[in-house]
Amino acid sequence: MEDTVTLSPPRPSHTHTPPATDRQPASREAFRDGMAHLAAAVNIITTDGPGGRAGFTATAVCSVTDSPPTLLVCLNATSSAAEIFGRNSALCVNTIAASQTEIAMAFGGKTPMPERFAGAQWHRDVSGAPVLTGASVAFDCRITDRKEIGTHIVLFCEVLAVAQAGTASASVYFARKFHHLEA
Repeated sequence: MEDTVTLSPPRPSHTHTPPATDRQPASREAFRDGMAHLAAAVNIITTDGPGGRAGFTATAVCSVTDSPPTLLVCLNATSSAAEIFGRNSALCVNTIAASQTEIAMAFGGKTPMPERFAGAQWHRDVSGAPVLTGASVAFDCRITDRKEIGTHIVLFCEVLAVAQAGTASASVYFARKFHHLEA
């Protein structure tokens, strides 16, 4: 006796083609106003190495993957810190505690680099980048890739060490103001 196989008729191929559009992106002002309503942790990003020591305040930080543990950090390409970060291979993402908003303000403005670092206590971990003493959490990283997108440089950072403070507080930036969180 011979085995027979019954085949189903082929199914029609369904592919979704997005509609063509010639619409321009949102205006810079609309985007910035919208982003002001996207609450984000406040971080001081620091580096040290052959390019020198530098730091800046950023909310544009997020996780990418946990295998290997990786963060991305966005840095304005025209900032005073961009050239230094371009020459160094390490950084630390220091998420500030509620009591550290003045330090974040110094790192976010036109304050000269030495003065930014003078306003707080720092130590070093695995990468050699400055770690903010008392930060809510600090991610000590090696920069593994860089991509330029528009006005910014996106840094992909493999996390080498994580240090958490004993206090459970943080600052978020929302509606163009600092807001404090306590656990």
